[in-house]
This record gives sequence, structure tokens and C-alpha cells, in this order.
Amino acid sequence: MLRVINPTSGQLLHEYPALDRDSMNSRIDMANRAFADWRTRSFAERAEVLHQVAALMRAEEVELARHMTDEMGKPVKEARGEVLKAAWCAEHYAGHAESYLQPVSLASDASHSYVQHLPLGPVLGILPWNAPFWLAFRFCAPALMAGNTCLLKHDPHVPACAEAIVDLFARAGAPEGIMQNLPLQTPDVEAAIRHPGIRAVSFTGSSAGGSKVAAMAASEIKPAVMELGGSDPAIVLADADLEQAADLIGFSRIINAGQSCIAAKRIIVEASVYDRFVELLKTRLEKLNQGDPADPETDIGPIAREDLRNELARQVDETIAAGARCLLGGKLPEGTGFFYPVTLLVDVTNDMTACREETFGPVAVVLKADNAEHALALANDTEYGLASSIWTEQSRGEAMAREIEAGQVVVNGLVKTDPRLPSGGIKRSGLGRELGPHGILEFVNIQQVWVGPKQE
Repeated sequence: MLRVINPTSGQLLHEYPALDRDSMNSRIDMANRAFADWRTRSFAERAEVLHQVAALMRAEEVELARHMTDEMGKPVKEARGEVLKAAWCAEHYAGHAESYLQPVSLASDASHSYVQHLPLGPVLGILPWNAPFWLAFRFCAPALMAGNTCLLKHDPHVPACAEAIVDLFARAGAPEGIMQNLPLQTPDVEAAIRHPGIRAVSFTGSSAGGSKVAAMAASEIKPAVMELGGSDPAIVLADADLEQAADLIGFSRIINAGQSCIAAKRIIVEASVYDRFVELLKTRLEKLNQGDPADPETDIGPIAREDLRNELARQVDETIAAGARCLLGGKLPEGTGFFYPVTLLVDVTNDMTACREETFGPVAVVLKADNAEHALALANDTEYGLASSIWTEQSRGEAMAREIEAGQVVVNGLVKTDPRLPSGGIKRSGLGRELGPHGILEFVNIQQVWVGPKQE
């Protein structure tokens, strides 16, 4: 049984039955039967399904958002935005998959030689709780448009979100079996990965979890995409627009109560503007409203689970004990629910816990750099390499981007994911890419075709 605790109240919200092994096998078998037909459908036919699903999401934005607010505490205004972003992802791939997957002619000794992009089969998506709709569509929209079928193994803490996502496809008239829910207990996930009917795996989650899933998939010779954790740097240099940098870095740090892989987690500021930037950031953070995520005025809701809040408190306590100064927050609050206050830690060094580990919560960490070269060295001194931002003059920022060890660099802007652009990490932040033209190519057979007779 999947038991969900409402993070706002700390009380049991609901229980959902998990699949047993026979039921899991039955759904995987259905995905394979559905694949035999779905792979033959035209891009236009596949696109029609995704357009219908997107239309339902746009029409039911409020109702769908409520599932996220209830199950994982996402403020309602953010949850509604996530539903619309998921709809956009479906629409983007419906409109662009055919061009992304066009055959490519390559010169050789053949009369005609080319590469075509063919579907693989059922793809298993193993997803976390922090963006239940967006991450599901980031996984399924390109996979489905490529002609694969999808099985959604969502986090046990968001079963109503998972059911709602799959129900959208049923109500949109999608062929039976192309998108199914696979509500499994964690010990049963390995059996799903190793099932011969699963042809590929997409995983979003922690680096520790990704390491285990990647090893299982590799042992079965199955392609896998891993979008994992991050300790993302935001570099602020002396020539930056400090007001704008404080606005967007502060916003990045508290989206979804800071529970985002690509949030600005290590804010590295050049010494000459350090004090001024800290002042600007503190002013912005202390104005934020934390409370009931169902209230449209709330900026920050609770942490999704009590164990996650306790882990965050440990990281903050250890960082303060190591010499960081706490200018805001930093203490577990009284009362119900799994809230953690907006926290600002300054004079942090890269060897402290909040820098060496990924922090998943509304905790802004500020480090001081001597100059741009020192800032780059601090930014790259991590086992992670997911996303980053640089605040400086544009051409200088673009030049520095080549030196950042990360899969995504933003110059003078908000780090975010976009269906038009590839997303993913290096080092312990992941393997492969999602989104954009690159993401849809992860789960296809890139097949070479050589047509004779041979040409001299």
C-alpha cells in the first residue's frame, strides 16, 4: 500500500494499492502489445493524442494542480504553472517530433545511404515527487512521439498525480496501453527494469538512486537516461546587474520550497560586491510568505516529507557549526506540517556540508570569491555538474560558459528547463539528455541503411 502523508498537516491523506508482481507483468505485456500498433501510427496520429491530452490539462489546470498541492505541498500558483508547462511539452513534441526524427542522408559508397530513427519499445520512466506533471511529460512526450510506449513508475508519495496523468490519456482517446501507471513499491522496481519487455529506462532522482538504476539497466544492456542531483553554482561578478541577479537567484532558490535539482544552490559572489549582494538577497528572501500551499498568496510551502526536512536541518546545522553565519531562518519551526524556514547562510566555504551535499529546501548559501578565476574554480569544485548561471557582461559570460563543468549554463538569466532546449548533467549529475531535439533521440534505434549497388 502506498501511504501518503499531507506535508502541510502531517496527517494521512490517502492510501493507494501497489501492484503485485503479476499485475506489473500484465501491464508491461500490454505495453508491448500496444507498441506493435503504436509504432506504425503516423506522426500526425500520435500528435493528435498529445494535443488532446494537452487540451485536457489546460481545461482542468486547477483540478490537476490540486493533486500536487495536497500530496507534496507545492504552492497552488506554482502547481498551476506546472500543469501548463506539461501541456506545453506535449504540444511541443506533437509539433516538432517529425522534424527532429527526419532521416539523414550520409555520403558513402552506396547508391543511397542514410540514418533513420525508429522506436525501441516500452520505456520505463522512474520519477520523483518534486515536479510530478512536468517530469512525467518531459519523459513521455518525446518517447511517445518517437513511437514508443510508456510505463510510469512515479514516486510513491504522489500516486494521485500518477493516476491523473494516465487518466488524461484514457479520456483523450489514446490507444489502450500506450501510457500506463506502474505503482510499485521500491523493492519491486528492479524486477521492472530487468523485465525483458522493458526496452529502455528514464530515471530522475538522486545520484545515489541513479547509480543503482544505471547499474541495473547496464547489466541488462538497456539504454538509460539519468537526470540526477546538483549543487548548482550561480556566479555573480563585480560587473553584474546586482539587483536583477538578486531577484532571479533568490527566486531560483525558493521555487518549490527549494526542492529543485536545478535551483541555485551555491551562490558564488566576487569579493568587491559580496556585502552588497548579500544585503540585496536578504531583503528579497525575508519578504517571502511561507504557509498553506493552497493559499494563492503563499510563496513557499512545506518540505514534501518529514525525513527530508530533518535531513535539510542536519545540513544547515552542520554548516553553521563549521563557521557559516546564519542571517535568516536556520531553525526547525514549531507547529504542524513539514515546514522549514527560508534560510540564508553566508561566509560559507566549499568544504562545508551545504556545499558538498545537495540541499533540497529553501536554503540559500553564499560563498565569497577573490575574482572570476577563483569563482570558476569554486563552481567546478563539486562532484555534480547539472546547471549553472553566470552574472557578468554578456561576452565575458559566454566565454566563461566554456569553462563551467555543467550540462546547462545560463548567462544573466533564470536557470530553467524548456521543451525546446536539451537538459541534463555531467559527472554525478547524469547521463544523456532530455528535451529539445537531443532528448527525443535518446530512445530510438539510430538505424543505418545502405542501399546498393555499390558505387565506385
